[in-house]
Amino acid sequence: MFSSRRSFLQTTGCGFGYLAASALAQRQAWAAGTPGMGRQPHHAPRAKRVIFLFMQGGVSHVDSYDYKPRLLKDDQKIIDIADPRTVAKTGKGSPQRLKQPLWEFAQHGESGRWASNLFPHINRHVDDLCFLHGMHTEGVAHGPATLFMHTGTTSFIRPSMGAWVMYGLGTENENLPGFVTISPSLGNGGPRNYGNAFLPALYQGTPLGRSGLPSKEATIKNIVNTTWTPEQQRRQYELLGALNAQQLRPGDNEIEAVIQSYELAWRMQNKAPDALDLAQESESTLNLYGIGEKTTDNFGRQCLMARRMAEQGVRYIQVNYGDNSNNPAWDQHSNLPKHGDHAAAVDKPIAGLLTDLKQRGLLEDTLVWWGGEFGRTPYAERNGTGRDHNPAGFTVWLAGGGVKAGFAHGATDDIGFQAVEGKVHMHDLHATVLHLLGLDHEKLTFNYAGRDFRLTDVHGHVVKEILA
Repeated sequence: MFSSRRSFLQTTGCGFGYLAASALAQRQAWAAGTPGMGRQPHHAPRAKRVIFLFMQGGVSHVDSYDYKPRLLKDDQKIIDIADPRTVAKTGKGSPQRLKQPLWEFAQHGESGRWASNLFPHINRHVDDLCFLHGMHTEGVAHGPATLFMHTGTTSFIRPSMGAWVMYGLGTENENLPGFVTISPSLGNGGPRNYGNAFLPALYQGTPLGRSGLPSKEATIKNIVNTTWTPEQQRRQYELLGALNAQQLRPGDNEIEAVIQSYELAWRMQNKAPDALDLAQESESTLNLYGIGEKTTDNFGRQCLMARRMAEQGVRYIQVNYGDNSNNPAWDQHSNLPKHGDHAAAVDKPIAGLLTDLKQRGLLEDTLVWWGGEFGRTPYAERNGTGRDHNPAGFTVWLAGGGVKAGFAHGATDDIGFQAVEGKVHMHDLHATVLHLLGLDHEKLTFNYAGRDFRLTDVHGHVVKEILA
Protein backbone atom coordinates (compact mmCIF):
# COMPACT_ATOMS: atom_id res chain seq x y z
CA MET A 1 0.00 0.00 0.00
CA PHE A 2 1.35 3.41 -0.94
CA SER A 3 1.10 6.13 1.70
CA SER A 4 0.43 8.86 -0.87
CA ARG A 5 0.16 9.53 -4.59
CA ARG A 6 3.62 11.06 -4.43
CA SER A 7 5.19 7.87 -3.03
CA PHE A 8 3.31 5.93 -5.70
CA LEU A 9 4.79 8.15 -8.41
CA GLN A 10 8.28 7.94 -6.95
CA THR A 11 8.21 4.16 -6.50
CA THR A 12 6.24 2.65 -9.36
CA GLY A 13 8.13 2.12 -12.60
CA CYS A 14 11.16 4.16 -11.46
CA GLY A 15 9.09 7.31 -11.22
CA PHE A 16 7.32 7.12 -14.57
CA GLY A 17 3.87 6.66 -13.06
CA TYR A 18 0.78 8.54 -14.08
CA LEU A 19 2.05 9.33 -17.57
CA ALA A 20 -0.64 8.31 -20.00
CA ALA A 21 -3.58 9.12 -17.74
CA SER A 22 -2.35 12.66 -17.17
CA ALA A 23 -2.36 13.54 -20.87
CA LEU A 24 -5.99 14.64 -20.82
CA ALA A 25 -5.53 16.48 -17.53
CA GLN A 26 -2.45 18.22 -18.93
CA ARG A 27 -4.32 19.57 -21.92
CA GLN A 28 -7.16 20.69 -19.67
CA ALA A 29 -4.65 22.49 -17.48
CA TRP A 30 -3.13 24.20 -20.50
CA ALA A 31 -6.54 25.38 -21.61
CA ALA A 32 -7.09 26.81 -18.13
CA GLY A 33 -3.92 28.87 -18.37
CA THR A 34 -1.64 26.69 -16.25
CA PRO A 35 1.58 25.01 -17.47
CA GLY A 36 1.85 24.14 -21.13
CA MET A 37 1.17 25.25 -24.66
CA GLY A 38 -0.70 27.94 -26.47
CA ARG A 39 -1.20 30.59 -23.81
CA GLN A 40 -2.30 33.95 -25.18
CA PRO A 41 0.09 36.93 -25.07
CA HIS A 42 -1.03 40.28 -23.70
CA HIS A 43 -0.63 41.95 -27.09
CA ALA A 44 0.48 41.08 -30.61
CA PRO A 45 4.06 39.77 -30.39
CA ARG A 46 6.90 40.73 -32.70
CA ALA A 47 9.03 37.75 -31.66
CA LYS A 48 8.10 34.14 -30.95
CA ARG A 49 11.33 33.11 -29.28
CA VAL A 50 14.62 34.37 -27.85
CA ILE A 51 18.20 33.21 -28.35
CA PHE A 52 20.37 34.76 -25.65
CA LEU A 53 24.11 34.65 -26.39
CA PHE A 54 25.62 35.11 -22.93
CA MET A 55 29.23 36.35 -22.94
CA GLN A 56 30.12 35.48 -19.36
CA GLY A 57 32.54 37.77 -17.58
CA GLY A 58 31.88 41.05 -19.35
CA VAL A 59 33.13 41.99 -22.82
CA SER A 60 34.93 45.33 -22.97
CA HIS A 61 32.56 47.66 -24.79
CA VAL A 62 35.29 50.27 -25.33
CA ASP A 63 37.31 47.63 -27.18
CA SER A 64 34.43 46.34 -29.30
CA TYR A 65 31.36 48.47 -30.03
CA ASP A 66 31.63 51.76 -28.11
CA TYR A 67 34.03 54.00 -30.02
CA LYS A 68 35.64 56.69 -27.86
CA PRO A 69 38.21 58.86 -29.69
CA ARG A 70 39.22 60.47 -26.40
CA LEU A 71 40.74 57.18 -25.23
CA LEU A 72 43.09 57.35 -28.21
CA LYS A 73 43.86 61.01 -27.60
CA ASP A 74 44.39 60.71 -23.84
CA ASP A 75 45.88 57.23 -23.63
CA GLN A 76 47.84 56.83 -20.36
CA LYS A 77 46.56 60.14 -19.04
CA ILE A 78 45.61 60.05 -15.36
CA ILE A 79 42.21 61.52 -14.51
CA ASP A 80 39.94 61.38 -11.46
CA ILE A 81 37.07 58.89 -11.87
CA ALA A 82 34.23 58.33 -9.42
CA ASP A 83 34.32 54.55 -9.42
CA PRO A 84 31.39 53.38 -7.23
CA ARG A 85 33.55 51.03 -5.17
CA THR A 86 36.10 53.75 -4.43
CA VAL A 87 33.38 56.27 -3.62
CA ALA A 88 31.72 53.77 -1.27
CA LYS A 89 34.98 53.38 0.66
CA THR A 90 36.37 56.91 0.64
CA GLY A 91 33.48 59.16 -0.35
CA LYS A 92 35.38 60.47 -3.36
CA GLY A 93 36.79 59.40 -6.69
CA SER A 94 40.29 58.14 -7.40
CA PRO A 95 42.98 58.76 -10.02
CA GLN A 96 42.92 56.27 -12.88
CA ARG A 97 45.06 55.84 -16.00
CA LEU A 98 43.05 55.86 -19.23
CA LYS A 99 43.75 53.01 -21.64
CA GLN A 100 43.16 53.12 -25.37
CA PRO A 101 41.37 50.23 -27.12
CA LEU A 102 43.61 47.39 -28.24
CA TRP A 103 41.59 46.87 -31.43
CA GLU A 104 41.12 49.31 -34.29
CA PHE A 105 37.71 50.87 -34.85
CA ALA A 106 36.06 51.61 -38.20
CA GLN A 107 32.58 52.24 -39.55
CA HIS A 108 30.77 49.28 -41.07
CA GLY A 109 27.77 48.59 -43.28
CA GLU A 110 25.36 51.03 -44.87
CA SER A 111 24.40 52.21 -41.40
CA GLY A 112 28.00 53.23 -40.67
CA ARG A 113 28.00 51.67 -37.19
CA TRP A 114 31.32 51.91 -35.36
CA ALA A 115 32.87 48.60 -34.34
CA SER A 116 36.40 47.36 -33.74
CA ASN A 117 38.07 44.50 -35.57
CA LEU A 118 37.69 42.34 -32.46
CA PHE A 119 34.62 40.76 -34.14
CA PRO A 120 35.26 40.99 -37.92
CA HIS A 121 32.63 38.37 -38.87
CA ILE A 122 29.86 39.93 -36.77
CA ASN A 123 30.79 43.35 -38.20
CA ARG A 124 29.41 42.20 -41.55
CA HIS A 125 25.99 42.05 -39.90
CA VAL A 126 25.87 45.51 -38.29
CA ASP A 127 23.00 46.50 -40.57
CA ASP A 128 20.94 43.80 -38.84
CA LEU A 129 21.95 44.80 -35.31
CA CYS A 130 20.41 47.18 -32.80
CA PHE A 131 23.03 48.51 -30.36
CA LEU A 132 22.17 49.65 -26.84
CA HIS A 133 25.12 51.82 -25.79
CA GLY A 134 23.57 53.23 -22.62
CA MET A 135 23.21 50.00 -20.65
CA HIS A 136 23.69 49.98 -16.89
CA THR A 137 22.94 47.36 -14.26
CA GLU A 138 23.15 46.25 -10.63
CA GLY A 139 26.01 44.35 -9.04
CA VAL A 140 29.74 44.95 -9.41
CA ALA A 141 30.87 41.34 -8.87
CA HIS A 142 30.14 38.57 -11.35
CA GLY A 143 27.79 36.59 -9.12
CA PRO A 144 25.31 39.36 -8.28
CA ALA A 145 25.46 40.94 -11.75
CA THR A 146 24.95 37.60 -13.51
CA LEU A 147 22.02 36.74 -11.26
CA PHE A 148 20.53 40.16 -11.91
CA MET A 149 20.80 39.73 -15.66
CA HIS A 150 19.08 36.33 -15.51
CA THR A 151 16.56 36.85 -12.70
CA GLY A 152 16.17 40.58 -12.04
CA THR A 153 17.69 40.38 -8.55
CA THR A 154 21.25 40.31 -7.21
CA SER A 155 20.65 37.96 -4.30
CA PHE A 156 17.08 36.73 -3.75
CA ILE A 157 15.73 33.43 -5.06
CA ARG A 158 13.66 34.50 -8.06
CA PRO A 159 12.55 32.82 -11.30
CA SER A 160 14.86 33.19 -14.28
CA MET A 161 13.77 35.16 -17.31
CA GLY A 162 13.31 32.00 -19.37
CA ALA A 163 11.01 30.61 -16.67
CA TRP A 164 8.93 33.81 -16.73
CA VAL A 165 8.66 33.56 -20.54
CA MET A 166 7.52 29.96 -20.28
CA TYR A 167 5.02 30.91 -17.58
CA GLY A 168 3.65 33.68 -19.78
CA LEU A 169 3.57 31.92 -23.14
CA GLY A 170 4.12 28.20 -22.76
CA THR A 171 5.93 26.22 -25.45
CA GLU A 172 5.38 25.94 -29.19
CA ASN A 173 6.38 22.26 -29.30
CA GLU A 174 4.98 19.77 -26.79
CA ASN A 175 7.73 17.27 -27.68
CA LEU A 176 10.66 19.47 -26.61
CA PRO A 177 11.44 21.61 -23.56
CA GLY A 178 10.30 25.19 -23.99
CA PHE A 179 13.34 26.60 -22.17
CA VAL A 180 16.85 25.26 -22.79
CA THR A 181 20.26 26.42 -21.58
CA ILE A 182 23.33 25.18 -23.47
CA SER A 183 26.57 24.61 -21.55
CA PRO A 184 25.65 26.64 -18.46
CA SER A 185 28.25 27.52 -15.83
CA LEU A 186 28.14 25.93 -12.38
CA GLY A 187 29.16 29.19 -10.70
CA ASN A 188 28.02 32.82 -10.56
CA GLY A 189 24.38 31.91 -10.14
CA GLY A 190 24.68 28.38 -11.48
CA PRO A 191 21.29 26.62 -11.75
CA ARG A 192 19.53 29.74 -10.45
CA ASN A 193 20.25 31.35 -13.83
CA TYR A 194 17.77 28.94 -15.42
CA GLY A 195 15.71 28.00 -12.38
CA ASN A 196 12.00 28.38 -11.69
CA ALA A 197 12.20 29.44 -7.99
CA PHE A 198 8.58 29.67 -6.80
CA LEU A 199 7.04 29.20 -10.25
CA PRO A 200 5.80 25.64 -11.00
CA ALA A 201 8.68 23.26 -11.68
CA LEU A 202 7.59 22.77 -15.29
CA TYR A 203 9.00 26.21 -16.15
CA GLN A 204 12.63 25.59 -15.19
CA GLY A 205 15.21 25.41 -17.95
CA THR A 206 16.60 22.15 -19.27
CA PRO A 207 20.43 22.16 -19.28
CA LEU A 208 22.33 20.65 -22.20
CA GLY A 209 25.85 19.83 -21.04
CA ARG A 210 27.74 22.26 -18.85
CA SER A 211 30.56 24.73 -19.08
CA GLY A 212 33.95 23.08 -19.32
CA LEU A 213 32.70 20.03 -21.20
CA PRO A 214 32.91 19.69 -25.00
CA SER A 215 29.72 20.76 -26.76
CA LYS A 216 29.69 17.34 -28.44
CA GLU A 217 28.60 16.05 -25.03
CA ALA A 218 25.86 18.66 -24.60
CA THR A 219 22.76 16.54 -24.64
CA ILE A 220 19.77 15.63 -22.49
CA LYS A 221 20.77 13.00 -19.97
CA ASN A 222 19.09 9.58 -19.93
CA ILE A 223 17.02 10.36 -23.01
CA VAL A 224 17.56 6.85 -24.43
CA ASN A 225 16.50 3.67 -22.61
CA THR A 226 19.15 1.07 -23.39
CA THR A 227 17.59 -1.62 -21.17
CA TRP A 228 14.11 -2.14 -22.60
CA THR A 229 12.87 -2.37 -26.16
CA PRO A 230 10.45 0.31 -27.42
CA GLU A 231 7.61 -2.24 -27.23
CA GLN A 232 8.41 -3.04 -23.60
CA GLN A 233 8.52 0.65 -22.76
CA ARG A 234 5.17 1.22 -24.47
CA ARG A 235 3.54 -1.62 -22.53
CA GLN A 236 4.90 -0.27 -19.24
CA TYR A 237 3.66 3.19 -20.14
CA GLU A 238 0.15 1.94 -20.87
CA LEU A 239 0.00 -0.25 -17.75
CA LEU A 240 1.13 2.53 -15.42
CA GLY A 241 -1.27 4.89 -17.12
CA ALA A 242 -4.17 2.56 -16.45
CA LEU A 243 -3.14 2.11 -12.81
CA ASN A 244 -2.74 5.81 -12.26
CA ALA A 245 -6.03 6.80 -13.86
CA GLN A 246 -7.52 6.01 -10.47
CA GLN A 247 -5.10 8.40 -8.73
CA LEU A 248 -5.92 11.52 -10.76
CA ARG A 249 -6.83 14.48 -8.54
CA PRO A 250 -7.23 18.01 -9.93
CA GLY A 251 -5.52 20.98 -8.33
CA ASP A 252 -2.29 19.39 -7.07
CA ASN A 253 0.05 21.66 -9.02
CA GLU A 254 3.30 20.20 -7.72
CA ILE A 255 2.45 16.64 -8.67
CA GLU A 256 0.91 17.80 -11.95
CA ALA A 257 4.20 19.53 -12.79
CA VAL A 258 6.15 16.35 -12.10
CA ILE A 259 3.72 14.30 -14.16
CA GLN A 260 3.90 16.72 -17.06
CA SER A 261 7.68 16.59 -16.90
CA TYR A 262 7.54 12.80 -17.11
CA GLU A 263 5.16 12.99 -20.04
CA LEU A 264 7.50 15.39 -21.77
CA ALA A 265 10.39 13.02 -21.13
CA TRP A 266 8.37 10.20 -22.72
CA ARG A 267 7.70 12.23 -25.85
CA MET A 268 11.27 13.53 -25.98
CA GLN A 269 12.65 10.01 -26.34
CA ASN A 270 11.53 10.13 -29.95
CA LYS A 271 12.02 13.81 -30.75
CA ALA A 272 14.97 15.21 -28.79
CA PRO A 273 17.77 13.03 -30.21
CA ASP A 274 16.74 14.08 -33.70
CA ALA A 275 16.60 17.77 -32.71
CA LEU A 276 20.17 17.65 -31.40
CA ASP A 277 21.65 15.61 -34.25
CA LEU A 278 23.95 18.01 -36.10
CA ALA A 279 24.92 15.24 -38.55
CA GLN A 280 21.69 16.06 -40.39
CA GLU A 281 23.11 19.43 -41.41
CA SER A 282 24.84 20.04 -44.74
CA GLU A 283 28.58 20.51 -44.96
CA SER A 284 28.07 24.13 -46.01
CA THR A 285 25.99 24.82 -42.89
CA LEU A 286 28.60 23.21 -40.63
CA ASN A 287 31.27 25.37 -42.28
CA LEU A 288 29.12 28.46 -41.80
CA TYR A 289 29.27 27.95 -38.02
CA GLY A 290 32.96 27.02 -37.99
CA ILE A 291 32.25 23.43 -36.99
CA GLY A 292 35.27 21.28 -37.72
CA GLU A 293 37.68 24.15 -37.07
CA LYS A 294 39.68 23.86 -33.85
CA THR A 295 38.99 27.41 -32.63
CA THR A 296 35.28 27.63 -33.41
CA ASP A 297 34.02 24.04 -33.29
CA ASN A 298 32.81 24.10 -29.69
CA PHE A 299 30.81 27.32 -29.73
CA GLY A 300 29.76 26.69 -33.31
CA ARG A 301 27.99 23.53 -32.18
CA GLN A 302 26.20 25.46 -29.45
CA CYS A 303 24.97 28.10 -31.92
CA LEU A 304 23.81 25.51 -34.43
CA MET A 305 21.95 23.61 -31.71
CA ALA A 306 20.27 26.90 -30.83
CA ARG A 307 19.10 27.40 -34.41
CA ARG A 308 17.78 23.83 -34.63
CA MET A 309 15.84 24.24 -31.40
CA ALA A 310 14.50 27.64 -32.41
CA GLU A 311 13.35 26.11 -35.69
CA GLN A 312 11.45 23.44 -33.78
CA GLY A 313 9.65 25.76 -31.41
CA VAL A 314 11.82 26.03 -28.30
CA ARG A 315 10.76 29.34 -26.77
CA TYR A 316 13.82 30.54 -24.83
CA ILE A 317 17.37 29.40 -25.54
CA GLN A 318 20.44 30.41 -23.56
CA VAL A 319 23.78 29.87 -25.31
CA ASN A 320 26.55 30.26 -22.75
CA TYR A 321 30.16 31.12 -23.50
CA GLY A 322 32.09 30.88 -20.26
CA ASP A 323 33.74 28.64 -17.72
CA ASN A 324 33.43 27.67 -14.07
CA SER A 325 36.21 29.83 -12.63
CA ASN A 326 35.90 32.83 -10.32
CA ASN A 327 37.21 34.98 -13.16
CA PRO A 328 35.15 33.70 -16.08
CA ALA A 329 35.96 33.91 -19.79
CA TRP A 330 35.86 37.60 -20.71
CA ASP A 331 37.06 38.75 -17.26
CA GLN A 332 40.47 40.16 -18.20
CA HIS A 333 41.76 42.16 -15.24
CA SER A 334 45.39 41.82 -16.22
CA ASN A 335 45.47 40.29 -19.71
CA LEU A 336 43.14 42.19 -22.03
CA PRO A 337 44.71 40.66 -25.18
CA LYS A 338 42.97 37.43 -24.09
CA HIS A 339 39.78 39.05 -25.39
CA GLY A 340 41.14 38.24 -28.84
CA ASP A 341 41.19 34.50 -28.14
CA HIS A 342 37.61 34.50 -26.89
CA ALA A 343 36.44 36.63 -29.80
CA ALA A 344 38.01 34.22 -32.26
CA ALA A 345 36.04 31.38 -30.66
CA VAL A 346 32.61 33.06 -30.89
CA ASP A 347 32.81 35.53 -33.80
CA LYS A 348 32.33 33.18 -36.74
CA PRO A 349 29.69 31.00 -35.00
CA ILE A 350 27.58 34.03 -34.04
CA ALA A 351 27.87 35.49 -37.53
CA GLY A 352 26.92 32.08 -38.90
CA LEU A 353 23.87 31.96 -36.64
CA LEU A 354 22.71 35.38 -37.85
CA THR A 355 23.22 34.38 -41.48
CA ASP A 356 21.45 31.07 -41.01
CA LEU A 357 18.47 32.56 -39.17
CA LYS A 358 18.08 35.27 -41.80
CA GLN A 359 18.24 33.00 -44.83
CA ARG A 360 15.70 30.64 -43.27
CA GLY A 361 13.29 33.48 -42.47
CA LEU A 362 13.67 32.86 -38.73
CA LEU A 363 15.30 36.18 -37.82
CA GLU A 364 12.02 37.99 -38.40
CA ASP A 365 10.40 36.38 -35.37
CA THR A 366 13.48 35.35 -33.37
CA LEU A 367 15.04 37.90 -31.03
CA VAL A 368 18.80 37.42 -30.69
CA TRP A 369 20.31 39.05 -27.60
CA TRP A 370 24.10 39.32 -27.23
CA GLY A 371 25.91 40.59 -24.16
CA GLY A 372 27.44 40.01 -20.75
CA GLU A 373 26.53 40.89 -17.19
CA PHE A 374 28.37 44.25 -17.44
CA GLY A 375 31.12 45.99 -19.39
CA ARG A 376 34.66 47.00 -18.50
CA THR A 377 36.33 50.22 -17.40
CA PRO A 378 38.01 52.63 -19.81
CA TYR A 379 41.01 52.82 -17.50
CA ALA A 380 43.77 50.30 -16.93
CA GLU A 381 43.93 47.96 -13.98
CA ARG A 382 46.78 46.39 -12.00
CA ASN A 383 49.80 46.18 -14.25
CA GLY A 384 48.16 48.28 -16.94
CA THR A 385 47.22 45.37 -19.22
CA GLY A 386 43.63 44.78 -18.13
CA ARG A 387 40.31 46.44 -17.32
CA ASP A 388 38.03 46.19 -14.28
CA HIS A 389 34.26 45.48 -14.11
CA ASN A 390 31.98 48.31 -15.18
CA PRO A 391 28.23 48.11 -14.48
CA ALA A 392 27.77 51.87 -14.95
CA GLY A 393 27.88 51.85 -18.74
CA PHE A 394 28.24 49.18 -21.42
CA THR A 395 26.84 47.85 -24.71
CA VAL A 396 24.63 44.95 -25.73
CA TRP A 397 23.09 44.31 -29.11
CA LEU A 398 19.81 42.79 -30.28
CA ALA A 399 18.83 41.49 -33.70
CA GLY A 400 15.58 40.44 -35.39
CA GLY A 401 12.33 39.97 -33.53
CA GLY A 402 10.92 43.47 -33.93
CA VAL A 403 13.89 45.75 -33.17
CA LYS A 404 15.28 48.40 -35.49
CA ALA A 405 18.10 47.14 -37.70
CA GLY A 406 21.33 49.08 -38.20
CA PHE A 407 20.36 51.28 -35.26
CA ALA A 408 22.17 52.61 -32.19
CA HIS A 409 20.46 53.89 -29.05
CA GLY A 410 22.00 55.63 -26.06
CA ALA A 411 25.55 56.61 -25.21
CA THR A 412 28.16 56.57 -22.50
CA ASP A 413 30.27 59.61 -21.57
CA ASP A 414 33.30 60.61 -23.64
CA ILE A 415 35.52 57.94 -22.10
CA GLY A 416 32.92 55.15 -22.03
CA PHE A 417 32.62 54.92 -18.26
CA GLN A 418 29.03 55.86 -17.48
CA ALA A 419 25.74 55.75 -19.39
CA VAL A 420 24.56 59.33 -19.93
CA GLU A 421 22.08 59.29 -22.85
CA GLY A 422 19.30 56.87 -23.71
CA LYS A 423 20.04 55.00 -20.50
CA VAL A 424 18.70 51.44 -20.41
CA HIS A 425 18.71 49.64 -17.08
CA MET A 426 18.72 45.83 -17.11
CA HIS A 427 15.13 46.00 -15.81
CA ASP A 428 14.29 48.05 -18.93
CA LEU A 429 15.90 45.49 -21.19
CA HIS A 430 13.91 42.72 -19.52
CA ALA A 431 10.69 44.71 -19.96
CA THR A 432 11.51 45.31 -23.63
CA VAL A 433 12.30 41.67 -24.40
CA LEU A 434 9.03 40.61 -22.77
CA HIS A 435 7.19 43.30 -24.76
CA LEU A 436 8.60 41.98 -28.03
CA LEU A 437 7.29 38.53 -27.05
CA GLY A 438 3.83 39.99 -26.51
CA LEU A 439 4.05 40.15 -22.71
CA ASP A 440 3.39 43.17 -20.51
CA HIS A 441 6.01 43.04 -17.76
CA GLU A 442 3.61 44.73 -15.32
CA LYS A 443 0.89 42.13 -15.95
CA LEU A 444 3.15 39.08 -15.96
CA THR A 445 2.85 38.35 -12.24
CA PHE A 446 2.74 35.35 -9.94
CA ASN A 447 1.27 35.43 -6.45
CA TYR A 448 3.57 33.88 -3.88
CA ALA A 449 3.77 34.28 -0.08
CA GLY A 450 1.00 36.85 -0.11
CA ARG A 451 2.26 39.21 -2.80
CA ASP A 452 2.51 39.47 -6.57
CA PHE A 453 5.99 39.04 -8.01
CA ARG A 454 7.25 39.89 -11.48
CA LEU A 455 10.58 39.77 -13.34
CA THR A 456 11.08 43.54 -13.19
CA ASP A 457 9.85 43.89 -9.57
CA VAL A 458 8.52 47.49 -9.34
CA HIS A 459 10.85 48.83 -12.03
CA GLY A 460 11.40 48.78 -15.76
CA HIS A 461 10.00 50.46 -18.84
CA VAL A 462 9.84 49.39 -22.49
CA VAL A 463 12.50 51.05 -24.64
CA LYS A 464 10.14 52.12 -27.40
CA GLU A 465 12.87 53.95 -29.30
CA ILE A 466 14.34 50.65 -30.52
CA LEU A 467 11.09 49.05 -31.67
CA ALA A 468 10.76 48.64 -35.43
